[in-house]
Amino acid sequence: MSTTAGQLGIEHQTVFGLPPVEFVHLAADLGCRYIAAVLSGNPVNPHGYPPFSLRDDAALRRRTIAAMREREVSISLGEGFVVRPGSDMRGYAADLDVMAELGVAMVNTVTMDPDLDRSHDEFGTLAEMASERGMQTTVEFAPSLTIKDLDLALAAVRHVARPDFRLLIDTMHLARSGHTPADLAAVDPALIAYAQLSDNTLQQRGTVYREDSINRMVPGEGELPLRDILAVLPPDIVIGLEVPMLSAAQAGEPTEERARRCVQAARDLLTAEALRPPGTLRPLGAPSTAHPSTIER
Repeated sequence: MSTTAGQLGIEHQTVFGLPPVEFVHLAADLGCRYIAAVLSGNPVNPHGYPPFSLRDDAALRRRTIAAMREREVSISLGEGFVVRPGSDMRGYAADLDVMAELGVAMVNTVTMDPDLDRSHDEFGTLAEMASERGMQTTVEFAPSLTIKDLDLALAAVRHVARPDFRLLIDTMHLARSGHTPADLAAVDPALIAYAQLSDNTLQQRGTVYREDSINRMVPGEGELPLRDILAVLPPDIVIGLEVPMLSAAQAGEPTEERARRCVQAARDLLTAEALRPPGTLRPLGAPSTAHPSTIER
């Protein structure tokens, strides 16, 4: 069953450090009910947005909460919870308090600690702390992380063994880690809590994975099998548009225009998916949409 366009959100990486009140208004202006947030500005900041800290600035938190209430936008995902060698997730207690104050529904975690057993234990600690504050937790995988693929992420979920600790599926990371929509369809949908939508080439373009991660493509303009991925995601999850396009930003395209292009493309994909007869799949690597300009490339 496919998701719906009403569940679209905009991820913080898409807006490259846009301050939170302005971010809330941008999402609302584009008809999105959700944003994903970090507590301080993005270090990749091609537009030169002023720095901010939701962690340290109580007045900014109040203004952000007021803007969200006014515009009927909420924070679907809080980011920034990273397991590192020697770190202790209990050190994130104050950040979790801020996330809870902002009404965050879920927090996301990744690990850069090569010790998988320790990472699993730290995930469990974070999930327990988040739950105490009324939030769920997701774990994300990517080829550049210790949890590199879907199988390792599922192993982490099984280890933590909590109903509020589930998977975040990033479409680029899913495809780049070698998985197909059929692999995703084999996962119990109850284990998938959130998805991040973007497009890109199937093969890494540069020598550093991070360079591709901050220079993605509008959904439908790349090679990822997005419609088939969307078709097998649970119907009730938020789809966050994580589409940082550094080259376009550096070329001067405003944040609002980039976000608008992504939102419209995502809505087109979701509408096309809703209209597609069930059981029809494209081969991996075929274009994500039926736009003639895409097919001709």
